[in-house]
Amino acid sequence: MTSYGGLELLRRYVQRLDLPRRLGAVLAQLGGDYGSHRLVLLILGLLYSGARRLEHLRYVAGDRLLGRFCGLARIPTGRTVANWLKRFTRREVAALRQLNTAVVTEELARLGLPRLTLDVDGTVIRTGMQVAWAFRGFNPHHRKDPSYYPLLAHVAQTGHILRLTNRPGNVHDSRGATRLLREVLRDLRARVGRRLPLEVRLDAAFFQEEILKLLARERIGYAVKVGFWQWLGLKALVAERQRWRRVAPDVAAFAVWLPVEQWGLRLRVVIYRKRVAHRTRKNFQLDLFSPDDGHCEYSAVATNLGLRPRALWHFMAGRGAQEKTLAELKGEFALAVVPTNHYGANSAWQQLSVLAYNVSRGFQLTTLATPKARSRKRTFRFLLRSMRTLRFLLIARAGRLSRINGRNMLRLAANPAAERLYTQIAERLVA
Repeated sequence: MTSYGGLELLRRYVQRLDLPRRLGAVLAQLGGDYGSHRLVLLILGLLYSGARRLEHLRYVAGDRLLGRFCGLARIPTGRTVANWLKRFTRREVAALRQLNTAVVTEELARLGLPRLTLDVDGTVIRTGMQVAWAFRGFNPHHRKDPSYYPLLAHVAQTGHILRLTNRPGNVHDSRGATRLLREVLRDLRARVGRRLPLEVRLDAAFFQEEILKLLARERIGYAVKVGFWQWLGLKALVAERQRWRRVAPDVAAFAVWLPVEQWGLRLRVVIYRKRVAHRTRKNFQLDLFSPDDGHCEYSAVATNLGLRPRALWHFMAGRGAQEKTLAELKGEFALAVVPTNHYGANSAWQQLSVLAYNVSRGFQLTTLATPKARSRKRTFRFLLRSMRTLRFLLIARAGRLSRINGRNMLRLAANPAAERLYTQIAERLVA
């Protein structure tokens, strides 16, 4: 018997990617009785089934289809898998990260999209007090809790995570961003060529000289939020501005060329003013309050894209779509779980969480996804189901494994809707 009949379809997709062989090649040095590639597939199957922690293995240990998915006749205990994770060093984590990137870039090349938009940002993962390399840092809701602060590169059109790099919780948002961008751009160029337009959206923490010069040197389109720091002189430009152009309801803007003498740069900056009905926090009003003007929030974006202020406003609003991806990673793929006190093991777990997510995205793009209309926000180009929905429709379906005429058969309860869905996916996997 099995409670997860849909794992068979995911297993076929994993075999189509040749993932077991590739995992075995990059993790061969870890050794172990079970085989590293099988343990990776076991963790992927565990996450697909809805479990979030290694101790949940005991509740699925008797499921024959999970064993078939990962290639194990006997499911190891959670402690065994945790000890295996602790063998990961920086080298193995980097190899897993590179495999993750390869899986994503192959899928992007297959889709043949006309452009790619990358969103780079960090996310907080709370930990226990005894977890290695976890420190107190940016965590506004739990200020005293130590945390990790991994940096992610998100593909806006498909929702893939192109790269994740783990970091201690006490680092600045932009720590390691230049290196991550350089490596991501190199991998993308190597796979999809230099003709494909690439764009990057970043928040104000990434408004750094090194990052801006890297993007300009690589001829990458960018839109970066700009902080109203005194040395930039943006506040004076706002104060003396008389005419604003309306770009959206209650939003007006103007564009200027801003010389940044300290960096030897001249940037096109668009400054926005959004009218609000209340006094805002953190001095978004910029001390420019006038009884006739009401309350406003100000923001600025530096860009080398040929977008007008209205289009740039919507383009930057598209950054919010990555929050949906991060929420699914933390909620459905256990990215927020910290399985051990070991930094290498926890970093490997993050890579496996992202790998499970990326494989599920590729599975949907191959079998179920339908194109969506283009959006000015440049977000998802395909209609994709959440993992919770996919688990309900496809994976969590009881069945019986039988052997008929010398062939293994998976028998499911009769259901016309489920039969059509399974048939559609099976046919597209062999196409």
